[in-house]
Amino acid sequence: MSLRPDLSIISEWIKPGSRVLDLGCGDGALLKYLQETRNVTGYGLEIDDANITRCIQAGVNVIQTDLDAGLQDFSGQSFDYVIMTQTLQAVRFPDRLLEEMLRLGNEGIVTFPNFAHWYNRLQLAVGGRMPMSRTLPNPWYSTPNIHLCTVNDFEQLCRERGIHILQRTMVNKERHSKVGDNLLPNLLGRNALYRFRRQ
Repeated sequence: MSLRPDLSIISEWIKPGSRVLDLGCGDGALLKYLQETRNVTGYGLEIDDANITRCIQAGVNVIQTDLDAGLQDFSGQSFDYVIMTQTLQAVRFPDRLLEEMLRLGNEGIVTFPNFAHWYNRLQLAVGGRMPMSRTLPNPWYSTPNIHLCTVNDFEQLCRERGIHILQRTMVNKERHSKVGDNLLPNLLGRNALYRFRRQ
C-alpha cells in the first residue's frame, strides 16, 4: 500500500503494536497503513460522511465526531499516540485539543501548513492578498483553516504549555523532507510535522 511521503514519515515514528487515535482521520489511509505495516490498533475520528464511508470500506474503525465538541468520551492515557494531520488549523480551539491529545495519549503527532513559508510571505508583501498555494488552496472566504500558525507560533505554544517537542520535520509541497527546509524551518518549511509529549 502506497502512502503520501509526509504520512510515511509519521508511520516511522510509530512503534509496532501501538494503540493509535487518529483525529480528523480523513479517508483512513494512515490508520490503514499503520494497521498493515505496524500492527497497530485504534480508531479514527472524522466528521465528514464521505470519509467515514471510505474508512469503513477500508476496514478502519471510525467514529463520527466533531473535534471541537471535545474528546471526553475517551479515558486518559488510552493510547500510545494521538495523531492529527492537517487538522490543527481547522479546529476552533487548537490549544485545548493539544492538551486533550496528551491527556489521551503518551505522545502526540501533528502536522500543519506553515503560514510563515517564504511563498506565503511573498504573496502578502507583493500582492497584498491572503496567500493561496497547494497547501493553502482555498480563497480566504471559503477556507476551512481558521487558526493559521507558523512554526514559531506552534513552538511558543508548546513552551507555554510545558509540551516537550521530541521531533520536528519540515516537508515541501511534494511532502518530501529536505535538509534546507529543516535548517530554516519557519522560512523554508511548507508543512510542519511534530512529535511531542508532556514534559
